Amino acid sequence: MLQDPKSRVSWSRFRADAVGTTAVEFAMLAPLFILLLLGMVAYGIYFGASHSVQQIAADAARTAIAGLNQTERQALVTDFI
Repeated sequence: MLQDPKSRVSWSRFRADAVGTTAVEFAMLAPLFILLLLGMVAYGIYFGASHSVQQIAADAARTAIAGLNQTERQALVTDFI
């Protein structure tokens, strides 16, 4: 079975040509990386908000137990915010 030398040359050139390979791989993986990055940012925002709410609740309980008056409690809240 004889092969045309012209087709052999074009096939080997096709295998060796990888100019667009990186662009295609980036186009396939970039959305996943962006989604991962946005997920980490969203989790960080959630974690920060959750920590703030827990800290406010702990400070409120501490001021209630300490027997502070309204002015002192208001000063603590203003300092925290």
